[in-house]
Amino acid sequence: MSYFSYFSIGPGHGWQDVPEPRRVEPGQWPKLEAALAVVNRDLMATLPGQDALILMRAPSWEPLPRNAVDGDQIYVAMPDGRWHGNSVNAGDLEEGDPREPDDATAVLAVVAAAAQETVMELLWRVWPICSAHKIGMHPRPAGTTEDRYQDETDSAGPVVWWCRGGRDGACHDVSLVGELAATLPGKQRRALRRSARKRDGRR
Repeated sequence: MSYFSYFSIGPGHGWQDVPEPRRVEPGQWPKLEAALAVVNRDLMATLPGQDALILMRAPSWEPLPRNAVDGDQIYVAMPDGRWHGNSVNAGDLEEGDPREPDDATAVLAVVAAAAQETVMELLWRVWPICSAHKIGMHPRPAGTTEDRYQDETDSAGPVVWWCRGGRDGACHDVSLVGELAATLPGKQRRALRRSARKRDGRR
C-alpha cells in the first residue's frame, strides 16, 4: 500500500501528510460500483482464484481549482488496495457537476480500462486474452475497426473486449464486457461452473 504526501504551494508551506487511501464505502459511487461488478465477472471467469477488484478513494495529488467540490480520486484496485493508472472519476468537479458521468456505457469503458491496467501492471500478466489469437484485448465500442479511436468515453455502441486480430488485421469483437465466460472453451466453462457451485455451497 502506498502512502501519499505532497508539497503545498505557497510561502510558509512545507510537506504535509495526506490522509491514507481507503476503500470506497458501498453506495458512495453507485455507477462506478455497478461497472466494476460487471468487469469483475470477467476477471473471475478468466483468472480463477483471483479475488474481485475494489474501488479505492485517495486524496488528489494536485492543488484543487478554486471552485472544486471534491479532491478525492477513485481508483480500481487489487483486493489489498494497490492500484496502477488513472482515476475513474473527475477530480476537478465544479459546483453543480455530477460526481459520476450519466452515461453507463462511458463509465463501463473507463472502469474496464482502469481494471485492465491495474491487473496487468500488478499481476505482471496480459489480461484479458483473446482465445482465438492469444493476444491481449482492449475495451472498445462494439464494431471498432481501428486500433486507436478518438474518444474512449464517446462510444457509439456497447463496450466490448476487442481483439486486433492476427497479422491479417482481422480485428473483431470478442464479447461484451462482463460476458467473457461465454467465450471460454468448454473445459474452462465447466470448471468455472463447478467452482461457482462450490462457492455457493452446492454440489
